[in-house]
Amino acid sequence: MRLFVSVAAALVVLTAGTISAAPVWGQTPEPAAAAQLDDVVVQARRSGAPMWTVTRGDSTLILVGAITGIPRDLSWRPNDLEAAAARSEQILTPQVGRASFSDVFRVIWRIRTIARMPNGQTSADYLTPEWQARLEAAMADEGNQDWRTRSLLIVGFDLMQDKAGYTGRRGGDDAMDVIRRAARRARVPVRPVGTVRGDELIDSLITAPQTAHVPCVEAAIAAAELGPDAARERAEDWRALRVADVVASPIDRALNQCWPWGDPEIAPQLRQQWAAAIETAMISPGVTMGVAPIRLLADEGGVLDGLVARGFDVVGPEWKPAP
Repeated sequence: MRLFVSVAAALVVLTAGTISAAPVWGQTPEPAAAAQLDDVVVQARRSGAPMWTVTRGDSTLILVGAITGIPRDLSWRPNDLEAAAARSEQILTPQVGRASFSDVFRVIWRIRTIARMPNGQTSADYLTPEWQARLEAAMADEGNQDWRTRSLLIVGFDLMQDKAGYTGRRGGDDAMDVIRRAARRARVPVRPVGTVRGDELIDSLITAPQTAHVPCVEAAIAAAELGPDAARERAEDWRALRVADVVASPIDRALNQCWPWGDPEIAPQLRQQWAAAIETAMISPGVTMGVAPIRLLADEGGVLDGLVARGFDVVGPEWKPAP
C-alpha cells in the first residue's frame, strides 16, 4: 500500500493545483482599468508569494511561482493572493492529466513492475559505489532492507518524504491551493495550459528502465542528507523571495529529475504547453494570472528567461543566482 500511494502521488504531480470546477467559457472579460490593474498587482505582491508581471499594451500577465510541501505553520499572506486572483480576468493552471479507469487499472496491474527492481537486482546494480554508500547511510535507520529492491523512483520519493521532510500535497495551503479556491468562489474563467494523456504517462512510467531513475534517486539522496529541515529551508526561501535558492534546493532538483518532469519525452511537452499558453495570454486584454511550479518559471532557460529573450520587461524578484 505504501508503494501504491507513492506512485499515486507521482501521478498527481501534473494535476496538482488544477481547478476542479468547470471553466467558465463563453465569457469575454472586460479589460481592467489601469488603476484596477495596479491594485490587483499590488495586492498579489502583498501576499509574499514570488511573482512576476509582464505587460504588453492592455494585456498584463501575473506569473505566480508555486511550491508544494509548505509546512502548515509557515506564515505568509494567502488571503491577499486569493483576493487578487478573484479580480483577474482569467487564470492559467497546470496541465490536466486525462486518465481513464483503464489507466488506473494498468497501474494496479503493473504495480510490481513500477515499484520493484527486476528479479535479483538491487540498487547497487545501478548506482556507483559512492552513491550506493550515501544511500546506505541515508537508510541506516530503516528497520528492514526492503528498500534495496524497490524501484529507484520509489526510493527517491520515499527519501524526500521520510528523510528530507517533503510533504507534497499534504502540506499547508500553497499558491496553487489559494488560486484554485479563489477561482471557484469568484467564478473566474480558468484555462489549463494543456492536457497530458493518461496512457502516455502510464507508458512512460511502466517502460522506463531503472537507469532512467538514477538521476532522481541521486538528487533525492542529496536532499535526504540535509535531514527533515530541508523542506522548511526551501519553504522559507520561497517566502523570502530567494527564488534562485528555491530552484537550487535539493528537493526542487530532485522533483525536476524525477518522473514525470524528468522524463525526456513528457517534460518538453509540458514546457511547450506553458510557452504557448503564455503567448496567448499576452494578446488577451486585461489581467491573466498564471500559477506554475517555480522551477518551471525560474530555472535556466525557463519561462522567465524566454520572456526576457523575446524583449519583455519582466518585473519581480531576481531569479538568477548571484554571480
